Amino acid sequence: MTTPIIEIRNLSFAYNGETVLDQVNLDILPRDFTAMIGPNGGGKTTLLKLMLGLLTPDAGVVRIDGRPAREASASIGYVPQDVHINHRFPITALDVVLMGMREPKRRWAAKSADNRHEALQTLERLAMTGHAEKKIGTLSGGQLQRVFIARALVTRPKLLLLDEPTASIDPKGQADFFKLLKELNRHITIVMVSHDLMVISRHVKSVACVNRQLHYHDQAEITGDMLETMYPCAEDEVCPVELVAHGLPHRVLKNH
Repeated sequence: MTTPIIEIRNLSFAYNGETVLDQVNLDILPRDFTAMIGPNGGGKTTLLKLMLGLLTPDAGVVRIDGRPAREASASIGYVPQDVHINHRFPITALDVVLMGMREPKRRWAAKSADNRHEALQTLERLAMTGHAEKKIGTLSGGQLQRVFIARALVTRPKLLLLDEPTASIDPKGQADFFKLLKELNRHITIVMVSHDLMVISRHVKSVACVNRQLHYHDQAEITGDMLETMYPCAEDEVCPVELVAHGLPHRVLKNH
């Protein structure tokens, strides 16, 4: 029997007494590609932070690669939604990737030849070798996202967590980006938070619907029941964002 790379049991978490996640259970197997969807404030990013060990559950457990989340950082690569880097700062794409190899207190330590070789190999995997010495301020949104993914992958984790990874990428760049993720998914488990429901049925293998509780579906197709659970709209409400999946339009989100 295959051991899950993510095991969550009876997980609950609250901010200032307000429950955000309630009795969440989840198993994700190696080389799954899971999209995490749900309304704003439904708990998606909080769940990512619990997987990363940045937050402590009020109840339940989170295990990554067989260890408590706080002890599993070596198994996880993470690309947050907002990466705060001054684009005018004179560092190269290679410098950014090298930052992923060091302890925070030693981030600006001297680069070893082995570290540079590993970082360049990681950039090569992401088709970014030709941009290694370019300043980050000269890169497109899609190229910059590849650099951040290279930084997350340079330590060879087993799990890649992505929070809204296509937010700053144009449509052409998004198509190339998901081709890249498909290739990476041959060797690594991917969990991606996304509001882009159109993308889900095209690219991922499974869906985790998060809205205080979690419902896991081992298929990529978005069904009416899933949408009603995650995005309940009264009949007289206008839901302006439409999903077109399998040729059929569905109104899925409340005004926001």
